[in-house]
Amino acid sequence: MKVTIDKYSGFCFGVVYAIEMAEEELSKSGELYCLGDIVHNNMEVDRLSSKGLKIINQQQLRELKNCKVLIRAHGEPPETYHTAIKNNIQLLDASCPVVLKLQHTIKEGYEEIRKLDGQVIIFGKEGHAEVQGLLGQTGGNAIVISGEDDLEKVDFTAPIYMYSQTTKSPKAFSDLQQEIIKRKKIANNTDSVKFIVNDTLCRQVSGREPQLKEFAKENDIIIFVSGKKSSNGKMLFQSCLKENSKSYFISTKDEIKTEWFTEISQVGICGATSTPRWLMESVAKKIEQI
Repeated sequence: MKVTIDKYSGFCFGVVYAIEMAEEELSKSGELYCLGDIVHNNMEVDRLSSKGLKIINQQQLRELKNCKVLIRAHGEPPETYHTAIKNNIQLLDASCPVVLKLQHTIKEGYEEIRKLDGQVIIFGKEGHAEVQGLLGQTGGNAIVISGEDDLEKVDFTAPIYMYSQTTKSPKAFSDLQQEIIKRKKIANNTDSVKFIVNDTLCRQVSGREPQLKEFAKENDIIIFVSGKKSSNGKMLFQSCLKENSKSYFISTKDEIKTEWFTEISQVGICGATSTPRWLMESVAKKIEQI
């Protein structure tokens, strides 16, 4: 039985940067606070926690003073920076450059559209760390849309600026865009009301979807390794599943089942942008033992 790890799977550059920053500080001081899970993978969080990383929430941040806090790749709303200044907290800012650019773009767009009594729409997961940071750029006044069912929140007679969480599926983003165009025409019976679509997807992430589909076709079985909190992981796993019905989502090697590998000759292991390479390698070793 041949076991292959997808060479394109694993941490994106934003996550690599955040983890390297955390490890550098931990090697010097042995302690560092991180606002939220540094990456949506429990195994990697546990590894860094054993080195002294302490995960905190917004409430705990407000209670801290005179310390260092890491801002992870997902980015943060302006409120976080205000709290840090007030409490003399040194921020180690590992916000992904792609996310920071998107935050700036949304802030500018919101200032424009509010003058037209319009709306900012963010295609993303409600409550997701990145989405919270994006919402903060609009003072919480953007509309978060996770799918067509949420479009009832939108006034289609008014101008719309549309953005997306960086890790969403390009196809899902395009499908939602087309549905909005259709509903605007019904509501306005005209194309004159402004609808601006800003393609804010991360190409390093979205480019993995077509590549993973090919990887799924090439193997008899796919073992997809990801944290259960990862939106990117859920999206990429569904892409694998569509191409290969024998695709299995696991978070640790202990979830592997021996019966999956009956009469299997080619096994493919892949993962999300939040999946560490060492975890996929441990999964490969477990399968090779089987």
